Amino acid sequence: MKKFRLGLLPSILIAIVLGIALGRMLPLGAVRFFATFNALFSSFLQFLIPLIIIGLVTPAISDIGRGAGRLLLVTALLAYADTVFAGLLSYGTSVTFFPRLIGAGGGAEALSEAASIEPFFTLQIPPMVDVMSALVFSFTLGLGMAFFGSASLKTLFSEFKEIVVKTIEVVILPLLPVYIFGIFLGMTHTGQVFQVVKVFLSIIIVIFLMHIFLLLLQYCIAGVVTRRNPLRLLGRMMPAYFTALGTSSSAATIPVTLEQTKKNGVSDEVAGFTVPLCATIHLSGSTLKIVACAVALMLMNGMPFDFGMFLGFILMLGIMMVAAPGVPGGAIMAALGVLSSMLGFGEQEQALMIALYIAMDNFGTACNVTGDGAIALIVDRFFKKGKVSA
Repeated sequence: MKKFRLGLLPSILIAIVLGIALGRMLPLGAVRFFATFNALFSSFLQFLIPLIIIGLVTPAISDIGRGAGRLLLVTALLAYADTVFAGLLSYGTSVTFFPRLIGAGGGAEALSEAASIEPFFTLQIPPMVDVMSALVFSFTLGLGMAFFGSASLKTLFSEFKEIVVKTIEVVILPLLPVYIFGIFLGMTHTGQVFQVVKVFLSIIIVIFLMHIFLLLLQYCIAGVVTRRNPLRLLGRMMPAYFTALGTSSSAATIPVTLEQTKKNGVSDEVAGFTVPLCATIHLSGSTLKIVACAVALMLMNGMPFDFGMFLGFILMLGIMMVAAPGVPGGAIMAALGVLSSMLGFGEQEQALMIALYIAMDNFGTACNVTGDGAIALIVDRFFKKGKVSA
């Protein structure tokens, strides 16, 4: 008999429901118990974030750097440009609509009240390096490993990546639902949870509509470049879209994405190169979602921000996303470092960010892989015209 495993999304949804249901029933001592767990878990997570960055980003940068030729350069630039554009689109849409949906500081009281519940004790686990130092170290070392072809360092960091991934899979992800439960338990106990849930539902609807708009725009551009009907091109990619909805994994959807991309007329050579590469470096749907969730939570908490702050965040996030594929919850895990260092997210904001992000994880992944087909069409067009060579 197969061992039944409850997925991360159902686990977190159950945790949210239980937190809301039990928040008024449990005594303060029980709420403080989970507040204590959250304080310890958060401290460990803050310690782990720089190690996640080093363990995931360093080998990812090294692997990309090993490629050669203008085909790699054009594909990577298109993927990065589209990812950054998705972030800018998300920021513009969010600052336009979210203030009316959320209201000034709507939800700030819920977060502050939940944070006021004192844990029984805390344990400080300072990170060995800060986030920006980890980022600079990862980029420098990854590019150096790619340039010099350091086999021993590559082996070392591949094994370190396995340790980090195993820690995420065995420790962080199984405990995330308990962490989320504690957050919503605290908000319910203080009587502030329903404002947050109402805001969450509004945000999810807007983000889903942005995903649809982004896909239509991507294929309209691909249609103009290839002089073909964009709706038919997008329609052929729907098997990949729905497969990603089910698997919630860009890597697991590669065979379907590759097959449907070829059905759109992309050559075997270009499709075989761009689809696996874009599954690693092109996460426009995830970036759109992270930016929108970040704007929403900053509005909820009354945190000041401006376009300049988010522009730097989006540019950095586009690079950080290369570490995300292949790791469960990888995108939000990779983003936690820049969320804290560049936007000032604390424990409460990070917990809600994880909950809000994972609630739409499948749709972000589906947007990512479907967009890969649009990039493959554009690259193939230039390749056939002789402007790009492998």
